[in-house]
Amino acid sequence: MQLSNRILKAATFEGMSPKNVVSPQLIDFHRRMAAGGVAMTTVSYIAVSRDGMGAPAEIYVHEEAADGLGAIVTAVHGEGAAIAAQLGHAGAVGELPHKRAVGPSKGRTITGARVAAISTGGIDEVVAQFAAGARMLRDAGFDAVELHFGHHYLVSSFLSPRWNKRRDEYGGTVANRARLAVRILREVGDAVAGQMAVTAKLNMVDGVHGGLGIAESIEFARIFEHVGVLDAIELTAGGSRANQMYMFRGDAPRKEFEEVLPSSQRLAFRALAPVLFRRYPFEEAYFLPMARRFRQQLSLPVILLGGINTLASINQAMAEGFGFVAMGRALLREPDLIARMRDGSADQGTCTHCNKCMVSIYSGTRCVLDHPEPLTF
Repeated sequence: MQLSNRILKAATFEGMSPKNVVSPQLIDFHRRMAAGGVAMTTVSYIAVSRDGMGAPAEIYVHEEAADGLGAIVTAVHGEGAAIAAQLGHAGAVGELPHKRAVGPSKGRTITGARVAAISTGGIDEVVAQFAAGARMLRDAGFDAVELHFGHHYLVSSFLSPRWNKRRDEYGGTVANRARLAVRILREVGDAVAGQMAVTAKLNMVDGVHGGLGIAESIEFARIFEHVGVLDAIELTAGGSRANQMYMFRGDAPRKEFEEVLPSSQRLAFRALAPVLFRRYPFEEAYFLPMARRFRQQLSLPVILLGGINTLASINQAMAEGFGFVAMGRALLREPDLIARMRDGSADQGTCTHCNKCMVSIYSGTRCVLDHPEPLTF
């Protein structure tokens, strides 16, 4: 696959699929990203099953989603860009009416909901679901699939000593904890049969006590590289099961999240908010210091993510040997930012890192400073 430049639109959950299929609003969202100058835009997030969903208004792999996936590919290709889709299983992240929360070991979510330990048969089913999802994306014409191995989702939780307490072949050693991810890589590699690029999003650290640390994460990255399926690896940190702000940095939109909750849940949220949404000051390219350690250990192209807003940061990443940069919030506010960087009319984005866009996932992800009204579907 040949890309027009080194800048990717990172996966940022759009909340634009109220019927669990591609909507016209979702097509327009990614068409604007493609027209704005990114080399590849990433549809986020496609769950491998209904149980794998992490939020409402989310696509999951089923037959009715196929036509819409083909339509979004056509729209993005028409603007001269490539398109990827993020594929994953949310595990214990997200509490939805139909969802059975599973993880490597039994436990509870931060709100007290039960998490069941997934069986070995259940693991086999998840592996098969990843492969089926990759085939659906391949048949729809996607250029790449991004496997979600981060953010405390199911595969991420298997890698993490915080949540993986298993005593079978999926727990304990680094090699055992990597087993689910390795199986998924091999099955997805077979499914795409060289017709799509395959990338993975991996936590460098979990950002929680007892969680995955950088030394073990580098070991995982090297194991995944050795499988021979990945074309690039994207580095992230933190997650949605605990300490969500670790991956965002900047303002913590506690008040805004409280306002969208039912009144019966607001008091409990107010008590949990300091734990759920801790405060981390924003710094430009805040994951760069950790990511350097991975780039030095891997021969795979590494995708740098995390607070990239300036042309200077992009140029620095290229100078240091990163393969690509991925941008999220900056492009939510300015989908044409890359085109303007290219023609010299901009050298940085105008995102204020207020993170109020996080709350908009329930009404169509967008910069609420410029577009305060919810999307209509």
